[in-house]
Parts: sequence; structure tokens; C-alpha cells
Amino acid sequence: MALRSWIGACQVAAVYIGTIIGAGFATGKEIVQFFSQFGFYGVFGIIVSGCLFIFLGAKIMLKAVDLQAKSFQEFNSYLFGAKFGFAATVVQFLMLVGVTGVMLSGTGALFQERFHIPANVGILLTIIIGFLVMRKGVSGLLVVNVFVVPLMVLFHLYAGGEAANSPGFMQNVLIREEMDQTWKVWTSPFSYAAFNLALAQAVLVPLAFEIKDKQTIKQGAFLGGAVLTCLMLASHVSLVQLPGFAQYDIPMAQVVEQLVPAFHFVYAFLIYGEIFTSVIGNVYGLKQQLQTHVSWPPSVLLFLIFSAGFLLSQVSYGTLLSLLYPLFGFISLVFLVLLWKK
Repeated sequence: MALRSWIGACQVAAVYIGTIIGAGFATGKEIVQFFSQFGFYGVFGIIVSGCLFIFLGAKIMLKAVDLQAKSFQEFNSYLFGAKFGFAATVVQFLMLVGVTGVMLSGTGALFQERFHIPANVGILLTIIIGFLVMRKGVSGLLVVNVFVVPLMVLFHLYAGGEAANSPGFMQNVLIREEMDQTWKVWTSPFSYAAFNLALAQAVLVPLAFEIKDKQTIKQGAFLGGAVLTCLMLASHVSLVQLPGFAQYDIPMAQVVEQLVPAFHFVYAFLIYGEIFTSVIGNVYGLKQQLQTHVSWPPSVLLFLIFSAGFLLSQVSYGTLLSLLYPLFGFISLVFLVLLWKK
């Protein structure tokens, strides 16, 4: 029984990790923005974020079991109240659709730049594979993450190990950056955790409803949060070895070229895997939400969601995101505070 519980916990942890880690993490840009730009202080930020992922990730799932919540709207109603909960859900729904479009657009760019395949071919291939995976429901989500996430973990830890063997490793890790706005050092871990948990909630709530076993959920949240912390630390110590890391759009690609050049092509596939797990996580959350309002077949809902993602991946919608991101960031922080207090 204990073994079965831990197998279930590993599956929960894999989905949790796969949902949190998307294109921003894979490229290293998120880690630079929230942690590495602060030098040694970034390590403390990562530890704080990791603790929030462990504690609050578990709290979301356990509370979802208590509430018997099938979707993030039901969970938002509990946190924000009926009126504000609906408003938060609408913004969150729009953001998930928007992020899905961004992720699909990212897969197109990856296919075009790294594999010299037209972007739309890459996007449509991702949609077809995603559609087939999501037809299996939560089992499809579990299988993909259980396959992809261990590869991510091994790769990031290997890159961190190679960084540890590079000249001046500790000197680079211990650098204390001079900053004008020191408050950002202390707010960044909370902003990072809030933003990611608010998005991951769309997957964690229905996942907990399916799993139901609280012991499995606790173990899965602890394992997932602990591994996320290790991955963030491994990425951070790798990135700070790269001179001028903040100037790169994809700093992790430069790290791979410098530390493990033989794996550069493998890294492109890894980025795809990390983006794909986030895409199917978002689509799963959106499908579960729509199913609470309409009785259409899952295949029809998946078709509509992927179609919306495809259309968004074709156009520039920077204006939409510039309007929604600040609002979503605010709601995410409110979400974090309310979740902490409940």
C-alpha cells in the first residue's frame, strides 16, 4: 500500500513539476528575472519560493479534495467569494488561453529556428499530439509528465553538476549584486510562486479531485516542491557562470553551449518537452472548467480550445497580454494571501 501511495505521489509530483515548468523556465529567462539577477541573494529567494510550492501546492490540492471542487472556478469561489471569484475565474481563463497561444507560438518558433521546419507545421503537430493525449484525460496527463519530467530533472541537474566543475564556480555563485531596489529581492520569490501557483491551480484542483487520496497528495506536493527547488537551484548556479547572462533571450541555450556543447541539440527537444507539458496542463484545466458549464463531448471542447490557441499563435497580441498580465499578477498575489490565510 505504501509503495502504491508513493507511485501515485510520483505521478502527482510529475504533473505538478510539468505544469510549473514551461517555456520561461526552460529558456532560463524566468530564473534570471526572478532570482539570478540578484546574485547570491537569489539563492534565498529560490528557497523561499520552494517552500511556498511545497506548502501551498499541497494546500490547494487538499482543500480541493475537501471542497470536492472539479474546476478552478469552484476553488476561486471558495477563496474570493462568489462575486469576486467569478471575476478572478474569467481573468484566469483568459490568461490560460493566452498562455496556451504563447506556448504554441513558442513551439512554432522552436521548430523553425532549431529544426528548420515551418512554424505552423510544428504548431499543428503539437496540437495533434496534444489532442490525442488529452483524449485520455488525466491518465494522458500523468503518462506524458511521468515520461518528460525525469528527463528535465536529469538534464538540469547534469548542467548544474557541470557548472560546479567550471573555473570560478563558487566565486560566481557568491557574488552579491549591487541593487538600487533591494525590495525586489524579497518580493520576487512571492511574485514567482503566486503567478505559477495561480496558473497551476487550473491543473492541481481537478487533479486532486481525481486522485482524492490525501496522503498521496501530501507526498506528491512535497516531492514536487522539493524537486522544483532543486531544479531552480541547478539552473541558477548554471546561469551565474555565464558572463552577461541577463542580456540573452535564451540564456540557458548559451549555458548549454558553454558547459555541455554535445547536448545542444538535445536541449532543443527538452525545451519542446517542457513547453508541451505546460500546453497540455493548461488545456486540461480549461477543458475541466468548460465541462462545468456545457455538456458537450470532451473532443469538441478540446477542438475549440486548441483552435483558440492556434489562432492566438498566429497573431501578435502583446496589447492583450500587457493589459491582462498586471491584472493577473495582482490577482495572483491576492490569491496567495487568501490561500495562506484560509
